[in-house]
Amino acid sequence: MHHDDSWGPLPPRPAFSLLIRFVLTVLLLPLWWVLIVVIFLCFLAFGLVAEILTVIPGFEKGFLGLIDKFGDSVQVWPAWCVTLPELRHEGDAAFYRARVDKRIAAWTAKELAAQKAKKAPPPGPHDIPVREYRGVGAGYVVEAARARDWELSHDRHSDPLRVVRLRRLPVMD
Repeated sequence: MHHDDSWGPLPPRPAFSLLIRFVLTVLLLPLWWVLIVVIFLCFLAFGLVAEILTVIPGFEKGFLGLIDKFGDSVQVWPAWCVTLPELRHEGDAAFYRARVDKRIAAWTAKELAAQKAKKAPPPGPHDIPVREYRGVGAGYVVEAARARDWELSHDRHSDPLRVVRLRRLPVMD
């Protein structure tokens, strides 16, 4: 399938480094979340005040574009943080395999429920960050996804060292 080593499992990180990152996560992640909420509230406050500026051509489109960029670039779980399960299961392939399988199974169930109800499926592509598959590699994500009729997204490319982006194959009636 993929002959590039970046699609394989990532090497386990040193335990001491993980412990330091976990402690920093416990200390800094709440501050990160507060900062995200404060910035979002500033956007809302500015949006209320800037309502009078919508008479300027393109202002509203530009402001909404800025909010979209903010939402796309800010992560709730940044790449620098380490959670307790990650600290405990670093290098455990079975743990990461179960994480990937659970995520893909949940997306598949939502897609099938939408199909059964004759509704639009959840918007995609669906991203799986490296924190979910680092012990098994991005190649395993692709294999597990193909087993459930998913494939790599073509409009938003994957970076196996950061994120795998999947989309559901179209259903033929």
